[in-house]
Amino acid sequence: MRRIARRTGGASAGFILLLVLLAILARWLSGGDPNRLGDAIMQAPSWAHPFGTDDLGRDILTGVLYGIRVSLTVGFLAALAATCIGGIIGAVAGFYGGVVDLVFMRVSELFQVVPSFIVAAVIIALLGAGLAQIVAVIALLAWPQTARVMRGEVIRIRQLEFVDAVRCLGEPEFSILCREIIPNAAAPMLAVGTLLVGSAILLEASLSFLGLSSPEVISWGRMLNNGQRYLFSAWWMSFFPGVAIMLTVLAFNLLGDAVGAALNPRSQS
Repeated sequence: MRRIARRTGGASAGFILLLVLLAILARWLSGGDPNRLGDAIMQAPSWAHPFGTDDLGRDILTGVLYGIRVSLTVGFLAALAATCIGGIIGAVAGFYGGVVDLVFMRVSELFQVVPSFIVAAVIIALLGAGLAQIVAVIALLAWPQTARVMRGEVIRIRQLEFVDAVRCLGEPEFSILCREIIPNAAAPMLAVGTLLVGSAILLEASLSFLGLSSPEVISWGRMLNNGQRYLFSAWWMSFFPGVAIMLTVLAFNLLGDAVGAALNPRSQS
């Protein structure tokens, strides 16, 4: 199991590194502005336009390359924010227990039972469309996943003998939590955070598809929305952005599974 996860994880990591490289070099690889209008209206894929053009003559390949920047930015920032928020809440709840644990866990359950997409759409509609708002909303809705993982790890680690030894040396409780327990409980958060990147990218694309994103930003979801009217006459307008979303989310999910398998001592080699 671990061997298969290592192979798929390595391939996924390579694909993600390629995406990062394409995002950095998008300006030079595409050779133009993704919003630049052209004379070739709804042209099928060709040597001049490998991914074809849309109804305004914009190059689809250029839009896909620039869309990588938006998807990766939203995915990484939202996952990082959710991991930090959930990690802190889960660590405090798991270490101190009692009423603190009860309150934090009931709040996390409240976030988990509500439909995330609907809540995100409503909040974005009220606050206004923008990348900052999308990142904040995704992080706000995703932190319970990381909180529960951190809580479970902290509960397990706080019962180990080395924690009692440090406590006998007179170390303050808060210092034990920050210096001893959290660093040892942080490893599983890496796997959860990686999975959250894919979820955040998919949610951002869904919101963009509904028009709940900045109109000044080129995103894969907005390109899908624009191409849905021409599914039969210009299939490439939706096909290439859709494939980009699918492969990117799949890569992060496989990488997250590989990281989880590598960190799980019970997984078979």
